Amino acid sequence: MSDFDIQIPGAFDPFAEANVDDQGAGSKEYVHVRIQQRNGRKSLTTVQGLKKEFNYNKILKDFKREFCCNGTVVDDTELGQVIQLQGDQRKNVSQFLVQAGVAKKDQIKIHGF
Repeated sequence: MSDFDIQIPGAFDPFAEANVDDQGAGSKEYVHVRIQQRNGRKSLTTVQGLKKEFNYNKILKDFKREFCCNGTVVDDTELGQVIQLQGDQRKNVSQFLVQAGVAKKDQIKIHGF
């Protein structure tokens, strides 16, 4: 019996190769653009998941100037900093982030409706 390697069925990890630090599809950091309904026709657009190296206030200032809307940066304990904009700005925000080079098109997830 000492000549054979005994394999215990629970010891094999089929996902061990996936846990190695590689830049596969599962390890991407996404930028999430969501819409939240307020009251009636009013809505908020939220942007989260931007890299920490970016200055959120400068991005917000450019958003406000480009889309003619108001907005703010909110600090959330779980999500970090989140940009909130007035109105449905999902498509505008995603196009702006791609054109400015902040995020690639495949890194942006648009949620809502």
